[in-house]
Amino acid sequence: MFAYKKFVIAEHERGLLFKDRRLSAVLLPGIYRRFDPWDRIAVLVHDLSEPEFEHPLAELFLNTAAETVAEHLHLISVGEQEVVLVYKSDTLSEVLPPQSRRVYWKGPVRVSQVTVDIREDYELDRKLAATLMQSPTVSRNSVYRAEVPDRHVGLLIVDGELVRSLAPGPHAFWTFNRTIRVEILDTRVQVMEIGGQEILSRDKVSLRVNLAAQYRVSDPVRARAELNNPLEWLYRELQFALRQAVGARTLDNLLGNKDGLDRAIFEAVAERAAENGFVVSSVGLKDVILPGDMKEILNQVVQAEKVAQANVIKRREETAATRSLLNTARLMDENPTLLRLKELEMLEKVTEKVDRLTVFGGLDGVLKDTVRINV
Repeated sequence: MFAYKKFVIAEHERGLLFKDRRLSAVLLPGIYRRFDPWDRIAVLVHDLSEPEFEHPLAELFLNTAAETVAEHLHLISVGEQEVVLVYKSDTLSEVLPPQSRRVYWKGPVRVSQVTVDIREDYELDRKLAATLMQSPTVSRNSVYRAEVPDRHVGLLIVDGELVRSLAPGPHAFWTFNRTIRVEILDTRVQVMEIGGQEILSRDKVSLRVNLAAQYRVSDPVRARAELNNPLEWLYRELQFALRQAVGARTLDNLLGNKDGLDRAIFEAVAERAAENGFVVSSVGLKDVILPGDMKEILNQVVQAEKVAQANVIKRREETAATRSLLNTARLMDENPTLLRLKELEMLEKVTEKVDRLTVFGGLDGVLKDTVRINV
């Protein structure tokens, strides 16, 4: 009686029957008895609620016992430039990488597959990318995800080569067999500041100047294709143009004609920037900082200029007053009546400050004795 062995296979199970350590049959649900006095028979039971067939000899079984296992096992083989999406009961469960093989049981859990060719088209649609990101069983290392903000452009770089630009929105790519990264450039108008530049003017005055430039990226693909670091290149171009323009001018020219300096820098940069995918809209010198001793000298110069201007204005007013008096004297000389009126006006002013006035000889006496004008 002990020579018989009993095996029970449940509804959700399958059994691999080995005889003399060789696979001989797949046992379906049921009760089995085998005469085995010499312990030559063994049964390995698998739970089909987990449909993956995990066995170190799985490949060997498929090759040497194909007729025995073909009805019960399903092999998924992935090509060199393929990715397989494995679904269990219509739910994404796993992503199989290129050149991989996986064996599944055919049973109560329905296993299906979707093969994706990634040789040329390695970008995922948004729905699939969202599903992969939300799946707890799928490794996120298999997908590169990038979010391009509004008013920005993404540059897709595959294996170090710029491939194309990406519109605003989410993007996802398979990372198998390639290295992928996305660089994001802002296409809005931006301000670049060139600050703290120590420059010698043409007349050997040490200056510290700050420059501001407005720009935007007009052709991101060209900018990235032509330049290793586009923004750093633009910074250097503005810096060199600023140094060249300031070094070619004297201090008086710089302080008196900033607009000309701005135009010179703009003309030096704008064309080269356009050739490399940038539009420079404006350039302006923000600050010109002088050394302490030079500030004092300039203040003295300005003060002297203002004093000279004030003296000129004062002399001009004195000359005008003298000319007016001369004209008045000529009119009085030519018109006795006008002279008489002037005498009365002066008499009125004199008598305003007199408390009491005693008149002798009438009005004529007052005029003759009080005010005498000898011509």
